[in-house]
Amino acid sequence: MARTLTSCFSPEHALTRPARTMIEPHRGSPEFMVLHTLRCLGFASAQRVGAILEALAPIDVEDHLLSLATQGLVNHHPGEFGGWGVTDAGKMADAEQVLVELEQTGARDHVRAAYGDFVDLNQRALDIFGAWQLRTGGTTTSLNDHTDRAYDSRVLEQLAVLDAEARPLCARLSAHLYRFSHYRPRLASALARARSGDLDQVTDSLDSYHTVWFQLHEDLLVTLGTGREW
Repeated sequence: MARTLTSCFSPEHALTRPARTMIEPHRGSPEFMVLHTLRCLGFASAQRVGAILEALAPIDVEDHLLSLATQGLVNHHPGEFGGWGVTDAGKMADAEQVLVELEQTGARDHVRAAYGDFVDLNQRALDIFGAWQLRTGGTTTSLNDHTDRAYDSRVLEQLAVLDAEARPLCARLSAHLYRFSHYRPRLASALARARSGDLDQVTDSLDSYHTVWFQLHEDLLVTLGTGREW
């Protein structure tokens, strides 16, 4: 496995300076960013991975996926609902590279602190997503059909407050590990689209606020090597 990792992540991206001398956030190799993004998504098309990474670097996602596939780190499922997924070997390779990244950048404590802040916000986020999907009145619960604009506006305002509180958390992560930089603009964009009337952007699309929030949660857990609480 160690030889596979060495071939997968090129040495020019290895860090040589101690963390205290770093000014710019650490940037992993394009191949690692493709693997790690897919790891956090779970299963996705090359186009979806590319849409996430395009703001970070000009990456030929399909070429890197094919390279990762030849190493046994990802595989492709054909068909109408097919896509790319990470193999068990790929998860191990990703975890090992994340560990190297944390040790060489000294970012572990910063990520752990950010995760603590995320956990403080996460239950509120889940409550907001639940309120968006279901309405509770007395002892009854019903689907939110989004005909009550005042109700939806109140939920969106709660989401906007949460989003403002999550902003510094994302900024701290991005300051140390560049691969976290795509979350802040994606969350802000989903909120803006929802407030403009695209109601699916709260919980019901592949680029909804809930989807991006879930991916950020997964990224934090994968980075810290821990399990999901919910």
